[in-house]
Amino acid sequence: METAGVTEINEYLASLGTRAQAAKTVLQGLTTAQKNQALTCAAEALVKATDRLLAANDKDYQNAVENGMAEGLLDRLKLTSQRIEAMAEGLRQIADLPDPVGEVMEAFDRPNGLHIEKVRVPMGVIGIIYEARPNVTADAFGLCFKTGNAVILKGGKDAFYSNQAVTTVIGEALEQKGIDKNAIQLIENNDRAVTTAFMKLKEYVDVLIPRGGAGLIRSVVENSTVPVIETGTGNCHIFVDETADLDKAVPIIINAKTQRIGVCNACESLLIHEKIAERFLPILGKALLEKQVEIRGDKTVREAIAEAVPATEEDYGREYLDLIISAKTVASLEEAIAHINKYNTGHSDAILTEDKAHAEQFLKEVDAACVYVNASTRFTDGFEFGFGAEIGISTQKLHARGPMGLKELTSYKYQITGNSQVRS
Repeated sequence: METAGVTEINEYLASLGTRAQAAKTVLQGLTTAQKNQALTCAAEALVKATDRLLAANDKDYQNAVENGMAEGLLDRLKLTSQRIEAMAEGLRQIADLPDPVGEVMEAFDRPNGLHIEKVRVPMGVIGIIYEARPNVTADAFGLCFKTGNAVILKGGKDAFYSNQAVTTVIGEALEQKGIDKNAIQLIENNDRAVTTAFMKLKEYVDVLIPRGGAGLIRSVVENSTVPVIETGTGNCHIFVDETADLDKAVPIIINAKTQRIGVCNACESLLIHEKIAERFLPILGKALLEKQVEIRGDKTVREAIAEAVPATEEDYGREYLDLIISAKTVASLEEAIAHINKYNTGHSDAILTEDKAHAEQFLKEVDAACVYVNASTRFTDGFEFGFGAEIGISTQKLHARGPMGLKELTSYKYQITGNSQVRS
């Protein structure tokens, strides 16, 4: 069906949507205990299917290497037994978390005797469009399932075999528990026309969440008729304040930049206070170069680090997803904050400082979903925040912001109880 016509595409997506709507009804009737048991069963199934998942992933990985995929993206695509175990652990953690569905968020009585409750409810059917990250398949299922939502997934073609295998294993686990396997469905067609049509499946899909690069996210935001929760790219900054503990600063920066280069919470841009530049830059440069990081800097940076190359205006706004970092010196905290707010993507930014007032000003004035003091930006992650997993990092300001866990995948409704009241 790679070159299907419009009618065939619409019929295919409608069939997925119909099955998702039916599964949604089943999911919303499950107890918390039933959902947790199914999540635990799915986690066990993933671990037992490790060889099967690795074989599928190897097909994707070899194809990606042959197609010249960048190192950072290859890292995102790669599954290992440890990463499969991490996927399973994410599902176990979700099972251990409180179920938000049914939570009474507010309750109050009106003078006329009406009792009103604001109650968390599932969104219904969630669509997710994402690139070559097989772990997203399991994370998305776990979070959507726990919140009573059916999910339709459109993964990138580079991870097709991996996503197909993960979806199949989870579906088999659900069937073992007597639950409709269509709680998770994968669009098994990589035609771009199918993806575009999916963005307009408003009759069946309640919300659409894109996860991937700037191009993918922009395409979904601009073309979707389904409501979108926008996840963002990560041009994450670290500002080294004049009062920073330099011995602590280097390991934080190295971790943020090099622990995993192909992730949205990796540090891409550095700002260094000019008062410590002469002392700090040679130390930092040595540490970055030992990790094979290319440094693109301003004049002061290049004078202190001979191997650094000139930074352009474009560099300050780039998400590299590679062993490259931009670096710039600034004269003040205020200049650093202004630079960050101009070039960041609203994801994660950090200050390294020993000055409490500077930390508080940075926390207050930097416009990002996650703002750090003396810590690596790599912690912007649902697993690290204790959410079990995440559906994505939202960089918008409506409904959800930052790592999106269970509560962000719910809506609410008002439940009103009366005693024969009529409005006059």
